[in-house]
Amino acid sequence: MHRKFKITVDGHPYEVLVEEIVSEGGAPAGGSVSWPASVAAASAAVAAAPAHAPVSRAAAGAGDEVAPLAGTVQSIDVTVGQVVQAGEKIAVLEAMKMKTEVHAKGAGKVVSIAVNVGESVDTGAVLLTLA
Repeated sequence: MHRKFKITVDGHPYEVLVEEIVSEGGAPAGGSVSWPASVAAASAAVAAAPAHAPVSRAAAGAGDEVAPLAGTVQSIDVTVGQVVQAGEKIAVLEAMKMKTEVHAKGAGKVVSIAVNVGESVDTGAVLLTLA
């Protein structure tokens, strides 16, 4: 029997599929296993939890700079209050071991940064807002 679990390692969530090995009689291999009620309840909650999804933000508005692809934020190269020009590098995303620079579509002052380094984002997720 396979059971699905969600685990977090160093802040990164993973979904894993675990196979229970049973003997011919249907008991777990190596004898019976008795789980404390708290472990049983926690594993049931984990199994019922939805799979982790990358960060997805509301629809982008005017001044929002968005992720051109789904990936992991490797760096944010601007700070709140900084003035950027169109075409200036604002962030780096990594997807499938390839790093992609994200450049500002327009000029403006950074008023907010919506993501953190290490965070997974979907295509179109708001990275930061310029005014």
